[in-house]
Amino acid sequence: MAEPIIELKGVSKSFGSNLVLDRVDLTIYKGEALAIIGPSGTGKSTILRLIAGLLAPDEGEIYVKGQMREGLIEDKADPIGIGMVFQQAALFDSLTVEENVGFFLYQHSRLSRQRIRELVNRSLEMVGLPGIGDRYPAELSGGMRKRVSFARAIISNPDNPKDRSEVLLYDEPTAGLDPIASTVIEDLIRQLQCLTGVCNTYAIVTHQDSTIRRTADRIIFLYQGKLQWEGTVDDINKTDHPMVRQFFSGKVEGPIQVIG
Repeated sequence: MAEPIIELKGVSKSFGSNLVLDRVDLTIYKGEALAIIGPSGTGKSTILRLIAGLLAPDEGEIYVKGQMREGLIEDKADPIGIGMVFQQAALFDSLTVEENVGFFLYQHSRLSRQRIRELVNRSLEMVGLPGIGDRYPAELSGGMRKRVSFARAIISNPDNPKDRSEVLLYDEPTAGLDPIASTVIEDLIRQLQCLTGVCNTYAIVTHQDSTIRRTADRIIFLYQGKLQWEGTVDDINKTDHPMVRQFFSGKVEGPIQVIG
């Protein structure tokens, strides 16, 4: 049986009077590709930020490789690295691609600038962007910026293996991209999962049908703060679950309430 690598037990999270997550139980297993789907505003990105240690739950517990996390990631390091790729790439406009990808190593390692540059180039090659280290984010297309953010998420310090991300979290990685650029990103997500020395476990939040079908092994459906359904890509077309049917058909009528 696969090893649990991330576990959420009875996790709740509110923002003001808005209950976003309501006693959620969730397990991510080593080596799997998990898609978290559901309508907008149902807490999907919140789950990723809780897993990454950027938010703390109001109730419940989060375990990382069997160890319960206390506080935020800045309070105490997890036993494994967890990398996150944000929806808008979150690159520093004033820094070059090289400086963006190598930012963590420049700030938190004793590696020479030349060694960091070599590691940055290797990461850029992994995401299919060799030779662009001297460019700025404004000079790149949306798809290229996404791939640069992937390179930043997978880079690690060879002198400190604990820095290597064993889990990657993708927040809407194909949002705003055309179908061809989306396919490039979807293929890249799967390719990175298969590379030696790169983490092979990930969770992805997405609304895009092709991204769900091409990047997920297991799918969970989130609505009104609770996990409503779980299945595989093959189950999408077989299930009679009314929320899943409505979500993938795009119909207004159904159990999912349309806001606005």
